[in-house]
Amino acid sequence: MAVRAPTVAVIGAGPYGLAAAAHLRAAGAETLLFGEPMSFWHEHMPEGMLLRSSPTASSISDPGRRLTLARYCDANARTAPNPLPLDDFLAYAGWFRSAAGLVVDRRRVTRVERASRGFRLHLDGDAVAVTRVVVAAGIAPFARRPCVFRDLGEPLVVHSVDVRAGARFKDRRVVVIGAGQSALETAALIHEAGGDVEVVARAPRVRWIPTPHADGLVWRLERLAHAPTEVGPRGISWVAALPDVFRRLPRGVQAQIGPACIAPMGAYWLRSRLQDMRLTLGRDVVAAEQRRDCDRVLLRLSGGESREVDHVVLGTGFHVDVRRYDFLTPELIRSMRLADGSPVLGTGLESSVPGLHFIGASAAHSFGPVMRFVVGTAYAAPGLARHVTGRPPAPLIRAW
Repeated sequence: MAVRAPTVAVIGAGPYGLAAAAHLRAAGAETLLFGEPMSFWHEHMPEGMLLRSSPTASSISDPGRRLTLARYCDANARTAPNPLPLDDFLAYAGWFRSAAGLVVDRRRVTRVERASRGFRLHLDGDAVAVTRVVVAAGIAPFARRPCVFRDLGEPLVVHSVDVRAGARFKDRRVVVIGAGQSALETAALIHEAGGDVEVVARAPRVRWIPTPHADGLVWRLERLAHAPTEVGPRGISWVAALPDVFRRLPRGVQAQIGPACIAPMGAYWLRSRLQDMRLTLGRDVVAAEQRRDCDRVLLRLSGGESREVDHVVLGTGFHVDVRRYDFLTPELIRSMRLADGSPVLGTGLESSVPGLHFIGASAAHSFGPVMRFVVGTAYAAPGLARHVTGRPPAPLIRAW
């Protein structure tokens, strides 16, 4: 008797959702893909943004490794610029979706609950029964907001994830909190749009990603020391590039590798754009309050300094906590094994709830920091597809 192929719902149509759907369909799984295509990138990435990853590390995975960024550029008779503009990456993602023949149901999944033979998805008054669910819903709900800003809301305090255009801050005094790529690039874009910007960070210095060398011995040595994923420092990047190796390491070792790979850093091409901007480093914001007599924010910094500004932008990154996904029922959340909000995953990126999978940043606790980057689709999508369709796991799947 033939075994019916599983029906899999993929929630999220960003790079990980697109890659998962492409691999699952090719493996013979009936696949439903839900979400607005690339919605996070359209709605939460700033206009004029440049990708930190180079074009060679920015391809979305497909089964035949044919739908690469380089192939897209060849098809359009152009060379991928480095750094890669956001609009170019969005155009590539649209081409990928079309070339892979992916049909996206743009309705919003409002609830996922267990059913007798899998799960039931509720969406816009309708319900769909599926065997498995793959959560690729992105990081928008995970924006980290330090508790010192808890009582201050928009428009006085916003997270960088909600800053699309720097022009809204023209002629305004703005403090950007943080020293990572998101904070520094947001600061540069606001400054270039006419805002008066200061960067405040607890880090004692800004760490810069080195300028790549075009050729020669130094370039060849750098290529050997760093994995093609471009995630992590010398040597460590090779461990992060092999998620099956990472997940078998002692938790104490994993806890050192993860932060080392995603430590706040700025891309080399941002350095010149920040030359005439004020950087206040080695300082914490210890208090923040709204001035009673005007719509401004008073910041008190460690060391006794203070700032009075029109807006604060939090470039403070993200903390994965799947309990913030409003479509997961409390029963599902209670049934999952979590580690500080991250699902603990096994083979095929499957959670402790059978049939419920997580890919993308939500998988970083178990499979390493490369899951936070587009290049990680090269591991997640094939590993997921093999498990879902009952094939034994490959001995080693690389994340590039």
